[in-house]
Amino acid sequence: MTDSRRVVIVGGSLAGLKAAQEARTSGFTGRLTIVGAELHLPYDRPPLSKEFLGGSAAVQAPFLPGAHELAEQLGVETILGEPATAIDMTAQRITVGTSSVAYDSLLVATGSTARRLGDTDRLRGVETLRTLDDAQRIGTALRRGDRPVVIGGGFIGSEVASAARSHGLDVSIIEAAPTPLVRAVGETAGEWLSRLHARNGTQLICGTAVESLSGDERVEAIHLSDGRSLDADLVVVGIGADPATGWLDGSGLELDNGIVCDARLRAGDNIWAAGDVARWWSEDFGAPLRIEHWTNAAEQGAVAMRNLLNPQEAMSYRHIPYFWSDWYGSRIQLVGLASGEPTVVTGDPATDVFVALYREGDRLVGALALNRRSDIMKYRALIARSASWQDGLALAEERNRRMVRA
Repeated sequence: MTDSRRVVIVGGSLAGLKAAQEARTSGFTGRLTIVGAELHLPYDRPPLSKEFLGGSAAVQAPFLPGAHELAEQLGVETILGEPATAIDMTAQRITVGTSSVAYDSLLVATGSTARRLGDTDRLRGVETLRTLDDAQRIGTALRRGDRPVVIGGGFIGSEVASAARSHGLDVSIIEAAPTPLVRAVGETAGEWLSRLHARNGTQLICGTAVESLSGDERVEAIHLSDGRSLDADLVVVGIGADPATGWLDGSGLELDNGIVCDARLRAGDNIWAAGDVARWWSEDFGAPLRIEHWTNAAEQGAVAMRNLLNPQEAMSYRHIPYFWSDWYGSRIQLVGLASGEPTVVTGDPATDVFVALYREGDRLVGALALNRRSDIMKYRALIARSASWQDGLALAEERNRRMVRA
């Protein structure tokens, strides 16, 4: 028997695609619609700041597996190229462009929006990196040899700088804070990771704000609060992202650094959320979390859809965050929560190999690794078991012995 419900997914990226695939895998036979702000079918975002920028020639768009089969194989209706702009929860309808789309159940996976730098839209060459179109413009500029400056020393900005260096370009990163990545990994680890820039020829300028950008039609220079000016044909702004919830203002949904959800990802009557936009109650850490990571979006999209289709048997979303970033050929990995300041248990932060652990009381809650790919998932498993700090130290001792033997 065909299900008479119409399920609408707002968000045409990873979480939305995984949700649609899960709906059909779970046996849902009703009408399934994806609304996406971009014209592109769902594509993979991590490659945009990695190999997509660093190659010697333009590479193919990194469409996600199954993106081209949404219509024919899964029977998914796609409404692409216009964002949802409003919702009427009483009538159960959303506004998309000039149209109104009805739903019986709604999954919001609108992701996040890159922050921009003041009034800079008037200048060509000032970019953020969030979409495929952004990456294509930045990649073209780097291959052309434009003079790049990156604003923001976080993970995205650092990956852009790494790509610039792979093209042999001189590049500077401007970071307003005294130390990069403090909110992501803590002050100590932020200092450790920032040393990679100097070791790979990138100029890192910290504790200095951007005063203005100058140029006629295209950016020509960036002016800093300490009086310095840097020539630039390309300025990439990487100062973070905000959850894309503006279209839900006044809707009745609770919004607080994302869409507030319970542990089962439910946000309201017949409304669920997943991915960067969802701020859910984590039973693993006893706190609300909003995670802008690939693994979270993929796993959360599937769980939210299962719960949406069968709310009477909805399960809590259990997830230990996992994130990776590639700089200058090095792999940075982070699992769990970067709470407080870390303790080094393997290697040396003065080199390109180390592991550091984070704790809350006697509990191991996070691990940061640089070029120790085989270690990180073992720590993630410990964190998922609510392991003690001593358990983390014991695993480090075991891994260190193996490293010595190797």
